[in-house]
Amino acid sequence: MGVTSIRLQPEIESPLESLAKKLDRSKNYLINQAIKEFIERKSTDEKRWAETIEAIASVKAGKVVSERDVNEWLESWGSENETKPPKV
Repeated sequence: MGVTSIRLQPEIESPLESLAKKLDRSKNYLINQAIKEFIERKSTDEKRWAETIEAIASVKAGKVVSERDVNEWLESWGSENETKPPKV
């Protein structure tokens, strides 16, 4: 495991210290958790952006599903005659 030194701003240090005591966890643990969650969130953001770009390209290429088909599919949810998602 690597060691990295950081300088915390006073407005972060004090609440971090309080939270660590309240949760009975070390500041190191909390900082690692915060960084882990930040990295996961950024990864999710990047994935969503890539999916958005792909969706825009599909629409530009005319690969769309009609509103009527989508609504019929949604209205079938939970019924005995639930249909499969519409395809392009």
